[in-house]
Amino acid sequence: MIVALKNWLLGLGFTNYWAEMIKLLIVIIAVFFIAYLANCITKKFISIIVSRIVRHTKVIWDDIMLKNKVFHRFSHLIPALFIYYIAPYALKGHPHWIANVKSLVFVYFIIIAILILSAFLTSLNEIYMKLPSSKDRPIKGPLQIVNIFNYMVGIILILSIILHKNPAYFLTGIGAFTAVLMLVFKDSLLGLVAGIQLCSNEMVKLGDWISMPSKGIDGTIIEITLITVKVQNWDKTISMIPAYSLISESFINYRGMEEANARRIKRSLFIDINTVRFLTLEEIESLKKISLIKNYLDNKLAEIEKYNQSLPFDVNNPVNGKWLTNIGTFRMYALEYIKSLPHIRKDLSYMVRQVSTTESGVALEVYAFTSITEWEAFEKAQADIFDHLMAVVPMFYLHLYQNPTGNDFSRVVSLSQKSLNK
Repeated sequence: MIVALKNWLLGLGFTNYWAEMIKLLIVIIAVFFIAYLANCITKKFISIIVSRIVRHTKVIWDDIMLKNKVFHRFSHLIPALFIYYIAPYALKGHPHWIANVKSLVFVYFIIIAILILSAFLTSLNEIYMKLPSSKDRPIKGPLQIVNIFNYMVGIILILSIILHKNPAYFLTGIGAFTAVLMLVFKDSLLGLVAGIQLCSNEMVKLGDWISMPSKGIDGTIIEITLITVKVQNWDKTISMIPAYSLISESFINYRGMEEANARRIKRSLFIDINTVRFLTLEEIESLKKISLIKNYLDNKLAEIEKYNQSLPFDVNNPVNGKWLTNIGTFRMYALEYIKSLPHIRKDLSYMVRQVSTTESGVALEVYAFTSITEWEAFEKAQADIFDHLMAVVPMFYLHLYQNPTGNDFSRVVSLSQKSLNK
């Protein structure tokens, strides 16, 4: 048929050279047109037949592979195979052209193989993410390493075909090539190493809540790759940070809190130091009406009386013996109050302690762990505790410290004017 086409062109008056060139052009167009039709038919077959089969299976891996076009990419092999086998007949008498076409077909095969493997690795990660263990050990990073080698091997094979060199020839230049890569892609390589460390040492996992003030990050990890870590902050913004930042800089991972089902409360009330004093007997009797500290006051008074009787000097002055202070009594009330709350973990440390006095007054710090770890519920529970404590402070004849405001200064000026008017 090809010979008949050339004879027909010669019969039209073309010279032998131009008849051969036009014949080759027509044959090449025809071959590529048939290859294109073969590709379209194969894609249609996959789209209809394979999609129908996939929809009727109960497993999900084939749906994911179909979505990522793993099967569709196999359709590109059909036209390549057709061109490879038809080339010796279509280009008969032109061995150099045949060799070049076969080389290009091999390059095309390699490109398709790279794309198929890349799509398969993407699908493999999605399939793995459906498993319960995926949160603890994500495999996206290792799969990216495999994909990098996939592309590297593919590029080496393509170059060896185009340049007609043995693949081993390119391996000898990897040392110099690596040095160039380290200079040009320093950050990416640092991220690569850091990503491997993060995954192997389980420093972070998907779903971990991390806080990194230096980067303005406070939220949940939604993706871990070899180079970057994607975090969704609580304000719903998305932050992308280099993986090596989590190795080189400090950050807080709240995973331990969530696994222990305990979240720490550590907040202080500042008491005006001018209101700290000893309690009178009448005030103590009044405070006995508070059920949480009634037993404490009874036991403490008995202990104080026994101790003071053993002293050889006058104990009517509280300075000479033991006596109750309003701040100490309030501290014990605060401890009994947090102990009475059902969500406070009694198996973990809990206390109300007095920390260093500052210019803001005497600091009483509540230190405890609650079983409420969800952020919004935790903030509400913590606020409820301090709402209550701030409300009962005056009952212990104490005042919270607060810096003077404009209203305070106005009141002082007003009182001064009234005294002057008198």
